[in-house]
Amino acid sequence: MTQDATFEDGAARPLRLVAMDDEDLQVLSALCQDAVFPASEMQWQRGRQRFGILLNRFRWEDIPVADRGRRTPERVQCVLAVETVQRVASQGVTQGDADTILSVLSVTYEPDEAGGGAVLLTLAGDGAIRLSVSELEVALRDVTRPYAAVSGKVPDHPA
Repeated sequence: MTQDATFEDGAARPLRLVAMDDEDLQVLSALCQDAVFPASEMQWQRGRQRFGILLNRFRWEDIPVADRGRRTPERVQCVLAVETVQRVASQGVTQGDADTILSVLSVTYEPDEAGGGAVLLTLAGDGAIRLSVSELEVALRDVTRPYAAVSGKVPDHPA
């Protein structure tokens, strides 16, 4: 008799995802919620039309396994890269300051009539980063092994 494999049978692997439409971006946004990063970890490569951030992402996908194993929730460093970036604007963000820690609330897309649009990173504390793009292409890639979340807690958003 054979038995179907379960999720627990697989080893946790680094995420490597690409969003090419709004539905894909909603998945990336959910995975990036509560990611934190120093303002110094953002970079716009104007010539390559790429904007990237090194995030400390909360591993929402690992919560069921952490709960069952009664272990501390995890974070992982990842790169969030937005392609075809024509312009970058920000509000409430002190760029380049390693002491300023920012927290991602959501990543959304606002299309325009010309076929492009804007990727909007909404940050806690009324901060925002607006990336004008010629087309939607956002990648999320884990680049380190997971580590225990320093707070030891799951982020909470009281109403």
